[in-house]
Amino acid sequence: MGTGYASHHLFSGGLSGLVSVLTLQPLDLLKTRVQQIQHATPGKGGIFAVTRHILATDGTLGLWRGTAPTLARNVPGVGLYFYTLQTVRYHLIPYFSPSKPTTSSSSSSVLPKLSANGNLISGALCRTAVGLLLNPFAVVKTRFESDTYAYRNMREAFRAIVATEGYRGFLQGFTASALRDAPHAGIFVLSYEAVKERTTTWLRPESPSATALILSFSGAAAGTIATIVTHPFDMIKTQMQIRTEPQYRSVVGTIVGIIRERGPSGFLDGVSLRLTRKVFSSAIAWTVYEAMMIALQKKEPE
Repeated sequence: MGTGYASHHLFSGGLSGLVSVLTLQPLDLLKTRVQQIQHATPGKGGIFAVTRHILATDGTLGLWRGTAPTLARNVPGVGLYFYTLQTVRYHLIPYFSPSKPTTSSSSSSVLPKLSANGNLISGALCRTAVGLLLNPFAVVKTRFESDTYAYRNMREAFRAIVATEGYRGFLQGFTASALRDAPHAGIFVLSYEAVKERTTTWLRPESPSATALILSFSGAAAGTIATIVTHPFDMIKTQMQIRTEPQYRSVVGTIVGIIRERGPSGFLDGVSLRLTRKVFSSAIAWTVYEAMMIALQKKEPE
């Protein structure tokens, strides 16, 4: 199987990113606020307290604050990630082909089949590369979602970062993001392919609904595993992107700061919200992407 049309991957991935963002942005915003608020107002960082505060001050639409930079990052980012993942996996086939035939029907998957190591490497490599390219939008997104910065729009946010921190500010938190995203993506793709392979033996993808169930369950299960393992780095990344003290410019300094202010359990702040969002976003994104790719491939000329 080739890599397919680039436009198919970019469109299918971008659409999956769009649906996920519009549906789940409130969970991402609440996660950022919970991770931030213990620093600003200790003892008042509960999910329900944060939600009530947002609704009281900004109304219901306040839960979607930061949607614009999130869309600017995720729609092209998810499309680019899926296209890159497909391309890299295709070129890794000679080096990481499965040791035994898979049982998954070709109609239930659009990804070239690789060994476990190939799944791990391809996910980690592609996510890190795309993450570096889009880190400026990640910085702006996180600051929009926090209530530390009063940016009115994305242009103002970009200008303020350049004026106060220089272009280097757009790379803030990338190391922590890479430490989070590389293993997350690697573990996710490894788990996703394994769960999908096993699920396909129980539920044959003989109808669109069965295929959607396999894809969504596999995405949700893989998202759960990868998110729990990598959440501490998400906490470190968030602190590096919203805190202005010199200590929080390095990963080590941020780790020390979190332990001093919150204790070891602080690395799990916001985990329930991130886990909920990741489970649903993984199920949505991968189901939409693979279903769209399958539909588009069926329309390709022979």
